[in-house]
Amino acid sequence: MTAAVFFGCTFIAFGPAIALFLFTIAREPLRVIFLIAGAFFWLVSLLLSSLVWFISVQISNKDSAAQQKGLLIFGVVLSVLLQETFRFAYYKLLKKANEGLLALSQEETMPISIRQLAYVSGLGFGFMSGAFSVVNILADSVGPGTVGIHGDPQHYFLSSAFMTMAIILLHMFWGVVFFDACEKQRWWAVAAVVISHLIVSCLTFQNPRYVASLVPTYVILFLMGIWAFYAAGGSLRNLKLCLTCKDKDFLLANHRPR
Repeated sequence: MTAAVFFGCTFIAFGPAIALFLFTIAREPLRVIFLIAGAFFWLVSLLLSSLVWFISVQISNKDSAAQQKGLLIFGVVLSVLLQETFRFAYYKLLKKANEGLLALSQEETMPISIRQLAYVSGLGFGFMSGAFSVVNILADSVGPGTVGIHGDPQHYFLSSAFMTMAIILLHMFWGVVFFDACEKQRWWAVAAVVISHLIVSCLTFQNPRYVASLVPTYVILFLMGIWAFYAAGGSLRNLKLCLTCKDKDFLLANHRPR
């Protein structure tokens, strides 16, 4: 039973992201490099937020429950702000890198478009965020022990897997919307990405009331997915052509840099 829980939750959490990687990124070395670089930037943001968290805990009153709860909220907010700061820094770096690649390239177009960079970097952020969110939970799922044996919620592993999947996909959508907003200097859209990220992160404080955290998260995921679709240049006509396999140029695997 524990093996079934482990593999089931792993495939729920990472299945869609792995499929996206295999079908749209793995065949292009340049995309793989940018994805790994995006994951590295997320790791650096985690390192800085962990350092601040560690110092804050050490100088705080560990016997005060209210103070520790406040530190937890502070840590979540700080982590989100640092992640979005590093997303912006990565955007700036990619702009410079793309200009350099264009100068070295013999073609008139960029080797990889800013929309592809947004998608790839967002997925890199999501992969690393998801791994750190659920890896310890998956390790515990192989046993020994049974979740809920003392009357606690029995859907801990399943809910964590679905939350991780949502976070990974949200990072991908946030990346697309964020990069598009920076390109067009729509700073209100950048603020919307940061605020939605804060909301999703703070919704985890509703656990173990999993419905109260998962349902709003998936509503935000659906809305951000629609926003990212249109930000990436999508339309209802393109969606129809894509679903009927009549417009291969719309697919990212065959998408031409612009």
